[in-house]
Amino acid sequence: MEQRYYQKDIETMSYEEMKKLQSEKLVKQVKHVYDNVPYYRNLMDEKGVKPEDIHGIDDLHLLPFLSKADLRDAYPYGLLAKPLSECVRIHSTSGTTGRRVVAFYTQKDVDLWEDCCARAITAAGGTNDDVCQVAYGYGLFTGGAGLHGGSHKVGCLTLPMSSGNTERQIQFMSDLGATILCCTPSYAAYIGETLKEQGYTPDDIPLKAGIFGAEPWTEEMRRQIEATLGIKAYDIYGLTETSGPGVAFECSEQTGMHVNEDHFYAEIIDPDTGEVLPEGEKGELVFTSLDKEAFPLLRYRTRDICVLSRKKCSCGRTLVKMAKPMGRTDDMLIIRGVNVFPSQIETVLLKEGYQPNYQIIVDRVNNNDTFEVNVEMNADQFTDIASELLMMEKKLAGAMKTMLGINPTVHLVPPKSVARSEGKAVRVIDKRKLI
Repeated sequence: MEQRYYQKDIETMSYEEMKKLQSEKLVKQVKHVYDNVPYYRNLMDEKGVKPEDIHGIDDLHLLPFLSKADLRDAYPYGLLAKPLSECVRIHSTSGTTGRRVVAFYTQKDVDLWEDCCARAITAAGGTNDDVCQVAYGYGLFTGGAGLHGGSHKVGCLTLPMSSGNTERQIQFMSDLGATILCCTPSYAAYIGETLKEQGYTPDDIPLKAGIFGAEPWTEEMRRQIEATLGIKAYDIYGLTETSGPGVAFECSEQTGMHVNEDHFYAEIIDPDTGEVLPEGEKGELVFTSLDKEAFPLLRYRTRDICVLSRKKCSCGRTLVKMAKPMGRTDDMLIIRGVNVFPSQIETVLLKEGYQPNYQIIVDRVNNNDTFEVNVEMNADQFTDIASELLMMEKKLAGAMKTMLGINPTVHLVPPKSVARSEGKAVRVIDKRKLI
């Protein structure tokens, strides 16, 4: 595929030029935050750091971190750095516990965010000749709005479908010739599953690419979606706290996501000590918004575990790459003293020939953790013969034990019995009272 760029000068900028640009932006941003956000000014004062101590990116480590707990404590306006009269939009996280995180945007913030999403669409081969079907949720969720705006910037014909009503999604995809699909990976898998049930093959739909994010997904799931929909599947990364999707995006090489580091500076830290780790080390991802006006977060701890790399990329982009997150420090389950990530379960299922339709159920009985995994069988795997079912469950449990180091109880359940999701899939039910 011919390499196209949305903003080539930035996307192929040398490391030295990028660092200079980042440093200039950081100095201005720290002063902006210190002058306008009392909550963060107090954190800086507690640490004995003043804006004049920050001369560039090399001084970033002097600044205090922000966490999701800080965002909830400061809800709703405590981290706002611009008057509400200058803000044009609000988005919010999709979390269901505690105070929601609310992020604010000036018009400049929206424009820069849409540019980031436009870079992602262009990297996936999108041009003004494409039809971009946006099946992320709209509303407070950032997915729909971000890719919608990016699609406009590229000049695609945009189908603002939102999530749900899968039959209508397929009808419009076919009738209007959608070539790029944007949604969560679990919903993309569900669309592919529904297409197959309706008797369609990938040759019957015009899709060529998909841009999928907002939840973890494995390489095995990527290949499955690519085969089912007949597309190339691209990853996209973002956080409501920093803007939304488009903080980082995948190119044709599919070996990690390029961080839009002219807008977001990435660090990897030791999640326990906060120490900044060198390139190539695995740790917690931290982002600093270099030019966001209304809601500028400095050193925000994402809780995502990954690796950064500046290895030369075949696409020609010089933007640093982040690996697909390997899990989250706050989504990680500790079961019987062992760290378990849902993505590990999914990897086993796909390798063993199962669909990624599953739920992990954790409970505590008589002070001991119970660990069950309900796994949906495919139609061609289904059996109601007890002995066959037991043998299949034991085999799958053995594969999971090899991956995880602990033995789960596996229940194979009939096709369609695990609830489908048109948004973010609910993979974990933790019934333990751990607080």
